[in-house]
Order: sequence, then structure tokens, then C-alpha cells
Amino acid sequence: MSEQKPTNTPVPDGHTPYYTTRQMAPNEKGFVGYETVWKPFQKEVEYKTPKKP
Repeated sequence: MSEQKPTNTPVPDGHTPYYTTRQMAPNEKGFVGYETVWKPFQKEVEYKTPKKP
């Protein structure tokens, strides 16, 4: 019984209005991490110099 290796089932992506989390592949130690991808909160607009009076 103790010789059986645990199997990692894939976790679906987590979606919120602000970010998305994805399960990463296990590393050499067997640690499974999660990647967080943040969505931008505001738009960046190119700066235009104002007209001179």
C-alpha cells in the first residue's frame, strides 16, 4: 500500500474578474504550483502634448 504513488489530477483554471489561476506542472521534487495571470485594471493611453494657446 505504501508503494503506490499518488496521482495528481489536473485542476481546472480558476477565473475571477481580476485574475486567472492555472496549475503548473510538478517540478523534480513533486511540488505543483499555480500561476496567476492578472488582468489589467486600467487602459494606458498614448500621451499627446496639449495644444499651445
